[in-house]
Amino acid sequence: MFLGTYSPRLDEKGRLILPAKFREELSDGLVLTRGQERCLYVFSQKEFERVHEQMRQAPISSRQVRDYIRVFLSGASDEVPDKQGRVTIPGALRDYAGLDRELAVIGAGTRAEIWDAQAWNEYLTEKENAFSETDEDALPGVF
Repeated sequence: MFLGTYSPRLDEKGRLILPAKFREELSDGLVLTRGQERCLYVFSQKEFERVHEQMRQAPISSRQVRDYIRVFLSGASDEVPDKQGRVTIPGALRDYAGLDRELAVIGAGTRAEIWDAQAWNEYLTEKENAFSETDEDALPGVF
């Protein structure tokens, strides 16, 4: 499970050092792809296969399903971290997420997310009030 918030930097070659707590889960390979809210999703290879299998079950007769799958998979990139735990983020994905040098890497349970640090801070500021007002209807059985 991916948890926490980390503040790595993007180097001049477009590489990011993965948080130490995420490295074991991602050491055999990972998939980077476009996420919602202009971040990048980071899946372990195994989790990405599970997500892809769920997508395969969705009805391709649905325009919304087709659109989502196209955007999600066309931006996907298989990567393997090097011995130092670095992974290269392809230019198209860096552009999509507006990544500058300062990043925020957050744990989101079954995936990690990579955000431009400023975009993450703005998002978090905006959503914290809604978070404190979340009731049981939104997440039944959790609260």
